[in-house]
Amino acid sequence: MKNKLNEYIKKEPKLAGAFIGMSVRNAETGEMLYDYMGDTRLRPASNMKLLTATAALLVLGKDYTFATEILTEGLLKGERLQGNLYIKGKGDPTLLPCDFQEIAKQLYTLGIREISGDIIADDTWYDAVRLSPDMIWSDEQFYYGSQVSALTASPDEDYDAGSIIIGVSPGARIGDTPAINIYPNTDYIKIVSTAITGAHDLEADITIERSHGGNTILIKGMIPMKADPIKEYIAVWEPTGYALNLFKQALRDNGILWEGEADSGKTPESAEILLTHHSIPLSELLIPFMKLSNNGHGEILLKEMGKVVYGEGSWEKGLEVLEAVLSEYGMNTDTIFIRDGSGISHANLIPPNEISRLLYTIQQMVWFPMFLHALPVAGYCERMIGGTLSERLEGTTVQAKTGTIYSVSTLSGYVTTRQNKVLIFSIMINNLLDEEEGKGIEDNIVRLLIDD
Repeated sequence: MKNKLNEYIKKEPKLAGAFIGMSVRNAETGEMLYDYMGDTRLRPASNMKLLTATAALLVLGKDYTFATEILTEGLLKGERLQGNLYIKGKGDPTLLPCDFQEIAKQLYTLGIREISGDIIADDTWYDAVRLSPDMIWSDEQFYYGSQVSALTASPDEDYDAGSIIIGVSPGARIGDTPAINIYPNTDYIKIVSTAITGAHDLEADITIERSHGGNTILIKGMIPMKADPIKEYIAVWEPTGYALNLFKQALRDNGILWEGEADSGKTPESAEILLTHHSIPLSELLIPFMKLSNNGHGEILLKEMGKVVYGEGSWEKGLEVLEAVLSEYGMNTDTIFIRDGSGISHANLIPPNEISRLLYTIQQMVWFPMFLHALPVAGYCERMIGGTLSERLEGTTVQAKTGTIYSVSTLSGYVTTRQNKVLIFSIMINNLLDEEEGKGIEDNIVRLLIDD
């Protein structure tokens, strides 16, 4: 194994000027089988999610759910609620438009038809810091860089919290304005489009961007006639207001009116809970988190751990919990540097040997089968099985977490060799001129491991 891998690394031209660290262990014994710069700190990209998922399972537990509470300090007299109505978020990243509708329907069932006070959105379960410390400013408009709030909403079951879906379809004739679809259908955003429909033999050239500091979506360019719709997930500015907008809409749709304002604020201690909505359990949330590499989930899990352990839903406290837990379960946290829960930061630094050590240790945990189940499975086209490995390493038995940020590509997980031996591996490549080229290098290395 060692000679084959050394020879490949030496001869691979795309690694010229780049750094590669590798760690390979026997999954049964933990014995180190191959180490190439394995103790060198490298940027993990989304391999960071392996650490966050582990800590979340240890701290929160596989059955943990996120709550959204509806409260009031008022009294219900007849069909009139005399007082304010509060929607208090406790971090649920899985709230869908249909969930707001269901909450409103339950309020209607309780007999509420009118509210004499205000509708208040409470996101104080977490702190008010919306973006992780090292977020690249150009990323914050896209779903993978969405703002973190304790009260947020997702457009679909990918659960990209704090984002909406913009669809652009060609018009009927050349020069027509394309059709723009928004889901969920909300007036929280404003569309400004200069896009046009072009001839069917042209190549689409559409950009969909959100202006910084607001919710104006700019659509530019050309989409050919008869082209398939172009879809983009865009992060909203201030997700608390987005969730409040969907809640207000749901109240109206279900025949509930109010007299006051709709704004954000803090729920008074005296308020009583009218109803509570719970998210799917952590064991199920790990599927989109790991397979689709959902960055927002990583940051929410980090803040939730800080809230549960220290009473403060912040990146700082979440990182304290994360490092303490990882140290307890065998990682040398003195040699790592962590800034977030998703891996989007370019400041995160972890040696490959520490990742492979963690992947070995957690095999003994009762929840390990669900952790393994949450990893992308190579070659499976179904998104919630193959995830980010759906088009890679077909015909192999690989379950692993991918990672990609500018100049970085990583892959860590488990592989079964032709001799039916399970290996744990971590491959981390930094300083690539094109991070997409890292995927092919990783796949070549994994195939060498399989054939050895």
